[in-house]
Order: sequence, then C-alpha cells, then structure tokens
Amino acid sequence: MLTIELSTGVISVCSDQPADFNALFEMAERNNPKRSFLFVSKVLGKHIPVTPPAMKASHHALAAKIPTDLPQPILFIGMAETAVGLAAGVHREYTRTGNQACLVTSTRHPVDGELFCEFKENHSHATDHLIYLPEDPQLREMFLHARSLVLVDDEATTGNTFCNLYQSLLAAGLSNLSQIVTVTLTNWSDGSLAQRLDIPVNEVCLISGSWSWRPKEDAPIPVMPSVNVTARGLAPMATQQNWGRLGCIQHRLTLVRDHTRYTGKKVLVLGTGEFMWQPFLLGEQLEAAGAEVYLSSTTRSPISTGMAIKCGVAFSDNYGLGIANYMYNIVPDEYQHILLCCETPAAFVDPELLAYLSSGKAVLEVIVHD
Repeated sequence: MLTIELSTGVISVCSDQPADFNALFEMAERNNPKRSFLFVSKVLGKHIPVTPPAMKASHHALAAKIPTDLPQPILFIGMAETAVGLAAGVHREYTRTGNQACLVTSTRHPVDGELFCEFKENHSHATDHLIYLPEDPQLREMFLHARSLVLVDDEATTGNTFCNLYQSLLAAGLSNLSQIVTVTLTNWSDGSLAQRLDIPVNEVCLISGSWSWRPKEDAPIPVMPSVNVTARGLAPMATQQNWGRLGCIQHRLTLVRDHTRYTGKKVLVLGTGEFMWQPFLLGEQLEAAGAEVYLSSTTRSPISTGMAIKCGVAFSDNYGLGIANYMYNIVPDEYQHILLCCETPAAFVDPELLAYLSSGKAVLEVIVHD
C-alpha cells in the first residue's frame, strides 16, 4: 500500500498484485477543489521528461493485453489532453499485429469538422470534451458502425469519465457496440465501470487496485485557475489533423527536421497541450539518428510544486485563448537542444515561455506543424 499526505488530506492506494509503484508514477497535488491528488506518470511523457523507448515500452505492453479477436470495426478513443499521445501509441502498436482500427481523440479545441458528441470529465480542471467524426469516408464508416470500443486514458480513478463518454456516444447514435476495452497505465476504479454498464467491459492496465481518500478537517480549499475553455482561440490551427482529432488509421511523421543535426546531442522535444503525438514521432526519429532524446509537453493542468513536481512555470497558452498553461520538471540547462513543437504559429507562443526555455545553455527552436 502507498499512503501520501497532502495539504488537503491523505490518499492511500492499494494494488491488486505486487507492483513497483515508483517505476510507473509519483503523487502530486492538484490545484483543484474537486480532486486534490494526481497520479503523475513516469512513462507518459507529459509532466515528467521520458525517453522514447520508455514510452514505447508502455504502449507495447498495453497493446499486447488488448484482445486480438475484438469484433470489427474497432474504434479507439483517446482522452484529451493528457492521453492523446498514449492513445496514438497504443493504437499504433495494436494495429501492427494486423488489426485495423480507427483512432479518434477527444479535444477541447474546436476544428473544421462534423461534431459527433460532447461529454464531461467531471473531476477535471477542464471538464468539457468534443468528439468529431473522421474526415475520411472509410474511417467514418468504421466509427459509425463500430462494434468494439477501446477507450484510452492515462489513469482511471472512478471510471466516471469513461461512463460519461460511453453514454454520450450512445445518445449520439453509436448503436452497434458490443464490447468495451478500457486501456490505462494505472486503474484504481476497482471494476466500477463494468458494474454500471450493460455491455461487457475488459479492463487493460499496467497496475490496478483501489484507493481511499481521507480529507483533513479545516484544510485550505485549493484555488483553481479558470482553464475550462472549449473554444477557438485567436491562433489559426494547423491544417493537418493527421494524428487523431479527425480520425487516424496510420501514423506518419510530418514534422520535418534534419535529424542528423542532433546526433550525439541531448535533446528535449517539447509538445504543446494536445499536440503530443507528432512530437513523439519526431523524438523517435531523432533518437534513431543518434540523439539522446527526452519528451515532455506543456499542459493546462494546474499542479502544485512538490513530490513528483520538482519545478514548474506558468505562461499564456499558444492557442490565443488567454488561459494559463504550465510546464513541469523542465530545467533548460540539462539539454543542448530544446525543440518546442506547436500546431499554431510561432508568434502565438508566450515570450515568457520562450525566455525561460532560452535561459540555459540549450539552443531553442520552435517547430510549427503546417
């Protein structure tokens, strides 16, 4: 059992089987009155810099646990923003076995497409999610006639978000589903989703178990910044939505870079918000060319410094929404090159973020996805 004391209470986590908690996650404290604790993954590449092989190993391990005989068509849905890259990675590994599946990721950024449904992530700092129909006619058919639904998130604590999404998909007309597979790095929901749904549920994860929360009397109420914005910002979005929002079946790197420039160098590839998968593919290619690569991403998730969060900086988002974004556990002096990857024009990146990333010895480059 793992027990951690936070300023607002005590979280206890118990695994179903012997497990090395420290290899997969550390705890942190959210600035969020709805849920104060946070499982910070060490293999996700979001809040803690991670090497491409470590991320890919988790993708492969999870994909290997998904049944290969799922009823077709198969629809993968990844949860924004944290699990966008994880969903794409698991989808890539799963489809390498010969199975076809359509990948769609939820988003908080409206795009030019046909909105299928919306759903809520009740405990989140940003509760609202959008699901779009794929652009490609073949993928749209796979989506609309899906019989197997694979839901991917970084962790499950109650199963409520998966339940909300499933109910929204049904209400919007997804009527052929016969099976659900949930895929998470850690699952503490103790089988609650299967107890609430009238459809078979198969839970896939690296660690599972249960949790309990004991609030402290008279604890301070966390102040959560206003980041629950699901709208178009002032910044124009990249025209290529080839990694999930509007459907994906194959994964191709479209962030062009001269890989040989970084051979033998220590490089941080930094995604922004939901734009995580193309930066991962770039990092994978840089490593293959001989660079020492680490991957991380900015986020709109407000987390207190301490425990898993060694340091953090706040700045304005690059989508022109005027909301706070954050970056954690990044020390610029630790790298020789920092590649900041965006799906918006470079002019919308906050100068404060650029100044921080340029404050060390690393050479900073902003790479824009067209």
